[in-house]
Amino acid sequence: MLNKRLVRRHFSHAAQDYEALATLQDQVGQEMLERLDLLKIDPQFLLDLGAGTGLQSRRLNRRYPRARILAIDLALPMLQEARRRKSWRQRQWYLQGDAEQLPLRDQSLQMIYSNFVLQWLPDPMPALREMRRVLQPEGLLLCSSLGPDSLRELRQAFRAVDSEPHVHEFLDMHVLGDAMVQAGFADPVLDVEHYELHYDDLDGLLRDLRGIGAGNSQARQGLFTPRKLQRLRAAYEEFRTPAGKLPLHYEVVHAHAWRAADRPAQDFQPLQFIPRRRE
Repeated sequence: MLNKRLVRRHFSHAAQDYEALATLQDQVGQEMLERLDLLKIDPQFLLDLGAGTGLQSRRLNRRYPRARILAIDLALPMLQEARRRKSWRQRQWYLQGDAEQLPLRDQSLQMIYSNFVLQWLPDPMPALREMRRVLQPEGLLLCSSLGPDSLRELRQAFRAVDSEPHVHEFLDMHVLGDAMVQAGFADPVLDVEHYELHYDDLDGLLRDLRGIGAGNSQARQGLFTPRKLQRLRAAYEEFRTPAGKLPLHYEVVHAHAWRAADRPAQDFQPLQFIPRRRE
């Protein structure tokens, strides 16, 4: 089970270097903005949920120069970094907040943009219901998350070390789509893209994961000794490519949906995470 306090701590520590290291988050964020070309919307009030250091908020501001953009993040140091980086001309406001309890009025937004947030929640359903609450009828939710094939090399290598849950379980695209409908969104559209990053060694790979706040945020964590790290290095070497690199795979789920105007959110049903893939 993910521990929200640990998630906030990890991202707080990552704030200063996050933007320089989060290459995948940057690429996916730009692709999400490109998808807006296909959607007819010109919001005046929009939310960047899980805004981090505000990179996508700044891009949203350039795309919608007349819009008022609220950037919310669980980690206050991220928002402080976002404020430091923004241009004085841009119309952005910053608020520390929890996706499961948004500090906003009902139906106060026309669009929510959320890049790589849902996978850091113990269960996305409460956040999806909150997003529906604050969106106006026919308001747009545009989001991305990680699918269950993400970090597959790291997950398999850790199995050679111990049985502790070092790598998070991520929601399958179809489960996420069902959850969006259950939360009161209409006609969700979801698709998956696959990415692969490459590293010279395991130390660099783990350093990047920690640098973007993606450390182990499980509620139960065991002591990770030097001997276990040595076994992890040996296990990961099996994935080294002919080009001499260590790969790290990501499955990214893209999704968008509109707040249903005449459909109330259904009764809450806890989401079920798919079982680990045995590779």
